[in-house]
Amino acid sequence: MSRSSAGKRIVITGASSGIGAATAIAFARDGARVVLAARGEPGLEDIARRCREAGGTAEVRVLDVTDAEAVAAFASEARDLLGGIDLWFSCVGVGVVGKYQDVPLQDHEEVIKANLLSHMYEAHAVLPIFLQQDRGTWVNMISVGAFVGTPYAAAYAASKFGLRGFSEALRGELSKRPNIHICDVYPTFVDTPAVGHAGNYTGARLSLPPGSLPPDTVARAVVRLARRPRNSTFVGAPGIGLKLVQFATPNLSASMMNGFMDAWSRKAERGEVTDGTLFSPPTTPSGPDGHSRRPEVRRKAAIAAGATAVSALAGGALLLLRRGRTDR
Repeated sequence: MSRSSAGKRIVITGASSGIGAATAIAFARDGARVVLAARGEPGLEDIARRCREAGGTAEVRVLDVTDAEAVAAFASEARDLLGGIDLWFSCVGVGVVGKYQDVPLQDHEEVIKANLLSHMYEAHAVLPIFLQQDRGTWVNMISVGAFVGTPYAAAYAASKFGLRGFSEALRGELSKRPNIHICDVYPTFVDTPAVGHAGNYTGARLSLPPGSLPPDTVARAVVRLARRPRNSTFVGAPGIGLKLVQFATPNLSASMMNGFMDAWSRKAERGEVTDGTLFSPPTTPSGPDGHSRRPEVRRKAAIAAGATAVSALAGGALLLLRRGRTDR
């Protein structure tokens, strides 16, 4: 295997489980030096061990990314440990599922703090380092939820739409610094421990939909960005399709999803009401993978998702055509 990231200096937050953990291991396997941060020390130590076994070097720091001063201090320490930073991956993400009015406001606030404000804190800490180096790549983990509203996850949707706008603004500000890159990653559903960590106010047991991606798929996409930075990377979904659906029929997909969630929450196996790990980290290692996907139905799910997207696009095109005729 070519170790094309050999010697690269990588910082990853949200590295104790899920996509962040999978990406840390992938970079280590590719020869990178990584500094990992998250709230949970057991999970961090587990992933650092896996990174070292994969052939890389790993340092860990326990960090609450919703503390701006702590993030700034961590960025300085990571730079000193590595002698500079080539790529910083902001991968912290949390969620809470439930009708907006049924979820405590403090839970919504925590989602915004973790998913949006922490990414802003991290960018504010690392961009001065990149500007001093005159190079560097900031990778912003977002979601296809930045294009399509997600009922039962209103704060999550707000955070992801906000992240997309934030990245676009930063790219504009840095447009005259060609060696500094702001890269967004937009995966569909990914099979990580996150579903078990989420807050849940639906009354039903949470589960992932068929066709969810393994976290390694997203990790490989992030590793590629260290070699070939690009503004937007879609993983598991056609980016142009999502953009067209959002433009043509901005409320259709959200309405369809709301109907699905209403039906699901009534019929699914009952589950306990919980705030998950919003306010405290897991006490044991979670690892990268959620181990809940069903490969045998993935292809069928992909076909169904494609058919839904095509239908929405067709409906949107028809609607626009009718509007055009009315305007004329």
